Amino acid sequence: MLNRRSLRIKVMQSLFALEQCRDANYELCLDKINETFAPDLNSMEVQDKAFLNSQKKTAAKLFEKAFASGEHAVEHEDPKIQKAVNDCFHFYTTQSKKDASFFLKNLISEVERIYDHYIAVLSLPVAFAEVAAVDKKVSHKNFLSNAWIKALQDHEELRKQALKLGKHWNDKQDKVKSWFRDVVRQDSEYLVYLDRKTISLEDQKKFVNHLFKKVILGKTIINEHFEEEVLRWAEDKEIVKGMVEKSVKSYDPAGEGKLTLFTLSVNWDEDKEFIEKLYNSATSLDSYYKDLIAQNTRNWEVDRLPLTDRMILEMAIAELLVFPNIPVKVTINEYIELAKNYSTPNSRQFINGILDVIAKDLKEKGTLKKSGRGLIDNK
Repeated sequence: MLNRRSLRIKVMQSLFALEQCRDANYELCLDKINETFAPDLNSMEVQDKAFLNSQKKTAAKLFEKAFASGEHAVEHEDPKIQKAVNDCFHFYTTQSKKDASFFLKNLISEVERIYDHYIAVLSLPVAFAEVAAVDKKVSHKNFLSNAWIKALQDHEELRKQALKLGKHWNDKQDKVKSWFRDVVRQDSEYLVYLDRKTISLEDQKKFVNHLFKKVILGKTIINEHFEEEVLRWAEDKEIVKGMVEKSVKSYDPAGEGKLTLFTLSVNWDEDKEFIEKLYNSATSLDSYYKDLIAQNTRNWEVDRLPLTDRMILEMAIAELLVFPNIPVKVTINEYIELAKNYSTPNSRQFINGILDVIAKDLKEKGTLKKSGRGLIDNK
């Protein structure tokens, strides 16, 4: 199931993609300036290439300087230069807003689709069972009589969800057959399982866990299929794997209950609000806080930091500022872990030091406001 760490990872990935788009938008602005002052080859008038080149250089430098200063418009004695630069600012602002909106919507839908992947993985053994049932070369009796496989086959809600989400594998029969032939039937534990004379419920459960963990979600062509289909499968897989393990664990063949389908989130509205709030706060972080990062990075300019480190620091500051119910220590520890897993070897210590100093600075200035028992003196 989803947890706040996995949500932070998702937000970080979207912010990273957004920042790359912003960089591309910046380069497009410079291209537009080049085009504006390029000689008109279709004009009948003589083109003053030297003068146009001079205008181009002036406009580019003016745009770069104003952009670095956080300005959104300029004035210049040459109306063509002024218009070219201000047109670029308009383009950059408009396009970046569209990109930010796109990545937020995509972020939400991407998280919601994790449940679809969970249903797809749970439904795959059912598809394998259909292939096994008509295989005349080998007896798959032990597989077909496995209590967990039967529970998945008989699970009406799983069937309905798979049909509703299009994750039933009915339209990929050739792929399912080849996976069963080339992966499942070649798996040594599967072959040993088929040959066993007696199989306890614990052995059946152990086999099903192996089927999901090593055969479907292991280093096989089945997992490669999900890698090709799902943009961020490396992270999503861990969530799916955890949900599948919980479903397997939830079933007791000796009892009267059935295998449980788990929801992606205990409170999706709350998790969705967390995602949107963190994403929006990080994308619109005031330049004051970016300057604060720069002041505490040994006089490095923020733009010279590795992009991942900059995203982590800006996300952490945004979280410190807009989530009064999350302890400072929790926030800092979470972003140290992000740095550990997604940035350079030295980033963990670097992020820890910077956030510690910034958190104390914000607290001293009264900017850091935490509410709730145990949150005031948590750092």
